Amino acid sequence: MDGKAPTSAHGPINLIVAVSFGLLVPPRILKLAKYGGVNVHPSILPEFRGPAPLHHALLNGRKTTGVTLQTLHPTRFDDGKIIDQTPYPGIEHGAETMEDLRDKLAPIGADMLLQSIRNHSFVPPIQEAIKSEAFPTPAMLIYASKVGPKDRHIDWATWTASDILRRQKVIGPLWNTTEALVRDGCGQRRLLKRIIWVQGFRHLEEECHLFPAIGHPILVGLHGSVQNVYIRTYDGNILVADKVKIEGQPMIDASLAARRTGLVPISMKLGALRQSAQDFVTFHARLT
Repeated sequence: MDGKAPTSAHGPINLIVAVSFGLLVPPRILKLAKYGGVNVHPSILPEFRGPAPLHHALLNGRKTTGVTLQTLHPTRFDDGKIIDQTPYPGIEHGAETMEDLRDKLAPIGADMLLQSIRNHSFVPPIQEAIKSEAFPTPAMLIYASKVGPKDRHIDWATWTASDILRRQKVIGPLWNTTEALVRDGCGQRRLLKRIIWVQGFRHLEEECHLFPAIGHPILVGLHGSVQNVYIRTYDGNILVADKVKIEGQPMIDASLAARRTGLVPISMKLGALRQSAQDFVTFHARLT
């Protein structure tokens, strides 16, 4: 910017509006607009302050949320004066994906912004919205940090089946690391590779008499035409993986990937596995 006040075809701009912008509007820009700036934030601030409020509301299993209209702070994210917001605890949204929640809150935010502009509630002195007495204490508030690869890394030791299936819907695909079998001029070697659960998991509905260790996959159905990969979760449920992608390889059936990557003994081809007295084999590599 050249330091001049932002303008439009109709003259000087009095108010800057930021919606899902993700960056701080510099103080020098805010000062050039007569009334500074306002921001539509999809949470009931200060809850889920940060760049990914929709994701974290869903990841934390919140059934209710809302929208906040705030002034743009010149140096800090989501720390302006609250002009208006959805009364706590918010609306019941019924969403399971980030896109669904966004579509539910977008009209609410648009209406809140429009009403503020019509009522001039953004004009100083600003009468801040009054928070409910039931609002969480500061120690209970969750910061909505940016979602990255670590948030998709399954921790089989602590995540329940619901945790995994919820993350699959909100930020999937999820991943783990595993030992992969590599064939080259030196023979067979094992390298640590990332396994991406590209199509996620489904919950095993039928009764299962097997009880594998947590996060330690088993290949089931050796005597049949279809083999499935079962993985036990922290809370004792069984998740089934159908398709996976091993780093550097195309997406394939999870059972085939398990054999190719050495999760079962290298020498055990499917034919040999089917001759086993039992209908399953436990992989010797635990997911990490």
